[in-house]
Amino acid sequence: MEMPDLTPDMLLKAYAVGVFPMAEDRDDPGLFWVDPRMRGIIMLDRFHVPRSLRKVIRRRMFEVTYDRDFEAVIEGCAESTEDRPRTWINDKIIELYATLHRMGHAHSVECRLAGELVGGLYGVSLGGVFFGESMFSRVTDASKIALVHLVASLRLGGYRFIDTQFITRHLARFGTVELPRNEYRKLLSQSLGIRARFVTDPDPAYIEHIAAPCGPR
Repeated sequence: MEMPDLTPDMLLKAYAVGVFPMAEDRDDPGLFWVDPRMRGIIMLDRFHVPRSLRKVIRRRMFEVTYDRDFEAVIEGCAESTEDRPRTWINDKIIELYATLHRMGHAHSVECRLAGELVGGLYGVSLGGVFFGESMFSRVTDASKIALVHLVASLRLGGYRFIDTQFITRHLARFGTVELPRNEYRKLLSQSLGIRARFVTDPDPAYIEHIAAPCGPR
């Protein structure tokens, strides 16, 4: 079902009941609601960092920031690549989520090398839930590092889980699981009342603690 007059407030209400918008293509101006039968989630206390990524985290090769360049991140996520020639992020999506960011309900994590933006992710925050929307990488591991830093921020801020929308082989390596729609909605309802905050300056030592084999699970 298309929604020509979707507003940021309507968008927040939609997230609160478990649905989200997408476009058919980058150049398609229309949007439609998505309500997956099975929902991907990462419970923050069960997040797992693959062994291959731990060395990258300890090297601290990326400069990681939070909410510094939200619109550049969403534009990066909307880019076509060889692996992803079509994306679901159109101009209306960019406009709506940029507005949510200015309202304090959408956040980004940016990864840079030598000052250049090379990866990141963005999503929506409501209560104790972070709704992960999209991520991108222009160099190996950039989006993965952004995800680890996101988890550090959310844990410190008192969030309960990340809604990944769907599950992929990539996300499954970090502990993503699927819930049927009814179970997801119960978890969502229980978590929206949590008063969480998006932390923009987690200690790098805490991030390495999360990545360690004996880190919190």
